[in-house]
This record gives sequence, C-alpha cells and structure tokens, in this order.
Amino acid sequence: MDARTVLSALRTGRTPDPDAIRWFAAGLGSGAVSDAQAGAFAMGVCLRGLGEAGRVALTEAMRDSGEVLGWDLPGPVVDKHSSGGIGDCVSLLLAPALAECGAFVPMISGRGLGHTGGTLDKLEAIPGYATDLGIDGLRRVTAEVGCAIVAASRELAPADRRLYAVRDVSGTVESLDLITASILSKKLAAGLGALALDVKVGSGAFMKTMEEAQALAEALVATANGAGCRTAALITDMDQPLVPAAGNALEVAVVMEALTGAAPHPRLIEVTCALGGLALSLAGLDASPEAGAARIRASLESGAAAERFGRMVAAQGGAADFVERWGAHLAAAPVLKQVPAGVAGRVAAIDGEALGLAVVALGGGRRVEGDRIDPSVGLAGLLPLGAEVAATDPVALIHAADEDAAEAAAAAVLAAYTIGTDADAPPALIRARVG
Repeated sequence: MDARTVLSALRTGRTPDPDAIRWFAAGLGSGAVSDAQAGAFAMGVCLRGLGEAGRVALTEAMRDSGEVLGWDLPGPVVDKHSSGGIGDCVSLLLAPALAECGAFVPMISGRGLGHTGGTLDKLEAIPGYATDLGIDGLRRVTAEVGCAIVAASRELAPADRRLYAVRDVSGTVESLDLITASILSKKLAAGLGALALDVKVGSGAFMKTMEEAQALAEALVATANGAGCRTAALITDMDQPLVPAAGNALEVAVVMEALTGAAPHPRLIEVTCALGGLALSLAGLDASPEAGAARIRASLESGAAAERFGRMVAAQGGAADFVERWGAHLAAAPVLKQVPAGVAGRVAAIDGEALGLAVVALGGGRRVEGDRIDPSVGLAGLLPLGAEVAATDPVALIHAADEDAAEAAAAAVLAAYTIGTDADAPPALIRARVG
C-alpha cells in the first residue's frame, strides 16, 4: 500500500477502503507521507468526499496515530469544540466555568484556520502563556487547576497536526470529512467522556447555510458517539460576530470584561452557558442542560470562573496577576482608526468572513504556514445587526500596526457592512440542537 494508490482512488472518484485510509493517516503521523501527498489528499477529499465509513475510518486512524489518554480523576473529563467563527472566544470562559462545576477539561485547541481566529493564538496574546505543554504538562495542569487549554502535542493525533497545517494554506478548509476527522481525532485522543459541540452557521462561519451546519453537526455527533464519547451539538448563529471584537488581544480583553463583570457581553454569555449546560448534562453532573446552564452562569457571575481562569493562566506560564491587571499585560496596537458608516440607516447584513480576512490582512492571522501573528491588531467596536447609525457613526475601530494597514482594513470593513433603510430582526443565537 502506498500514497499514490490512495490518491489515485480519490482522483477517479472512488472512496479508498478503510484500511487504505488508516495507512495514509498513519503515514501522516510518521512522516511516510510527504507534504505534497498530504496536500493532494486534502484536495481530493475536499472535492470527492469519503462517505460515512471513510469519515469514521479517517477519524479513528488519526486519533490512533499517536497516544490516546486515559485519566484517573475525581470527576468526569469533558470538553467543548467550536467549528469556528468571528469573535468566538467561548472556550476561554467555558473551560474554567466547567472546572468550577466539577468537570475536568483537558481542552486541546487549534490555531487560526482560514478567516477564523484560533483559541491558541488568542491565549498566546497573554504574555508567557505556553500552549505547547506536552502530555505531562496537560495532565499536571488539568489535575491541579481542573482545566488546561493547550495545543495538540506531537504525541496526540500527529496525523491531524500535519493535515491541519496543510488545509490552512491549500484552500481545503471547508470539507465536511476533513473538519469532522480533524475535530474529533484530537478530542477523542484526549480520552473524553463527554463532548459538547458548537457548530456555527452564517456569513462568518465555514458553514453558510443551516443545511450545511446540520450536516456537519450530524456527522460530528454520529462519529463521536459511535466512538464511545457522549456527544451532542448546538448550532449557533454566526451571521454577525459573537462579540464586538475580532483579533487576539482584543478578544482576550472581551473575555476578561465578561469574566470580571466589567461589561456584560450577553451573546457570549448565552452561548457559553448553553454549551456548558449541555456538557454538564452529558457528563452526568446535572440532570438537564438547563440546570447545568444555571450553574455555569452562577460561576461566571460570582467571579469563581475568573479566579479559575487566572489559576490556569499562571499554571501555563502567564502572569499571576493577569485577572487583576489584564489591561496592563495585553499588547496595544500603535494605530487606531475609526470606520464611519458613510450613510445613515440600520445595519442590515454583515459579511463575517470578510471581517475575518481583514484581521488576517492586518497581521492577526496567517496567510501562509509559519507567518508570525501580531496579537495587538484587529477590529473593535463592531456594530451588531440592526444597529442604527448616522453617516458619521463608526461601524468599527481598526487596531493596526501602521497607517497603510489601517487604511486597507477600513476599506474591507466598510465593504463588509450593508447599511439599509430597514433591517430584519437578527436570527436566533441558538438555532438548533443535534443529539
């Protein structure tokens, strides 16, 4: 068996058999498959698909390409994953809130992918925060603090580590099979007992329609449950950014405002509580998602989740006083530029993907593998759907490294906003549950 056989099958429209897919995934992990072959595989899967059996085989093979963790902890091991969106910083609130409610959360997260920001990139905006802890570090912080948010170590799902990087730079991000296998291989390798999924839908998500989001949610839930992990998904709205900011340090600032009560950010809190309640009920820590959501909300409102977040930051190399002095620790961009609406009316539509790409162009994401990220740049003050504006009112505030970048970003942001004489009511934030 070799890579050319697998690639030939994909090219001619045949689904490689499960043994061939397992061989290819093992080769991704071991290095027997080259970068060129990995890119060709990703493109072939994106164009041709694998089918349900192939998807399960790829997921399990990528999980088994490295170590699969077992745990001996005085509580259930749970996690959450989002399919990605703009201003989606839920993980930073939810991990400590779940830990405060009795769960243990070894959250293995990813970097920015395409137009969406990455949880690891956001956390690395915190000076000193280390995401590459390895398995021993992940075990230590999870046991001591109750939660850790880390990168997939080289021992865990190494096949996904390679394929994830290839997808980001080869135009193959938006594949149901590859997204499913990527998400679940890392999560299942972490030895979870329960998993809550947040599948985003709308202009800022990879899945633009409810049909696409429903298909992804069903694929994820069926595959994870089939592998023995209790899993359900919420489909949540991404026709507008979840919070009024996009960019790494700017989103961490929003998280700290929410954790400390400095600003309410109700959409962020609503999604966090809904996903946390789902996770707690799946793990058997609460009788219902509603009861679990109430406990998550209480941990946020009391400040207990903020204290737990501070302990996690310190345990992973960040400042011990980060919660108290987060504003002093986060980098600030040297150039600020308002983006006037230009016309009066209401915000009728927002192209979330365009906003995400504007952040990437500012230096807040990667255009090619290996690009360095500027944590300080991004967009703040993003107006929501339905907001009423005068022509001189800003729809956003650009945080940029220089004037030229700010000018380009302003043009992109203005093009992403549609201002009309009227606006429909925004879609529901929680669209559906699957599983």
